[in-house]
Amino acid sequence: MWDDFLARLRGTSKAQELPEPDERLALGALLVRVAKSDSFYHVNEIVEIDYILAQSFGLNAVEAAKLRATSEKLESHAPDTTNFAALIRETVDYAHRLEITEQLWKVILADGRDLPEEHSALHEIESHLGINPADSPAR
Repeated sequence: MWDDFLARLRGTSKAQELPEPDERLALGALLVRVAKSDSFYHVNEIVEIDYILAQSFGLNAVEAAKLRATSEKLESHAPDTTNFAALIRETVDYAHRLEITEQLWKVILADGRDLPEEHSALHEIESHLGINPADSPAR
């Protein structure tokens, strides 16, 4: 009992274990990552992420918020963008990957700020997704 309690206090409990990313979590984590790329995670970006997840996967508002919350945890523990993008690149055709970049762009614009850090994060993700730079929504 005390071991579990101490583990929770230290943040090392088994409840902290994250699921293996699937394409839904990978997309969610990329959306969160691009939203946080300017070190400012605005409520409008969160709302846009929830909307994108709901529309993309046929979720209701609560399900989309739960998916985003799990994606936020996954994103915060992920060392780089490569694995998320690779999972999407391997399972999603080019046209849909291009739609993903357009969704990422919507998240960037959601807070009303368009900063170089966000462009850099978007272009990095596009590169990992195999998107032609000429097709980028942030041309």
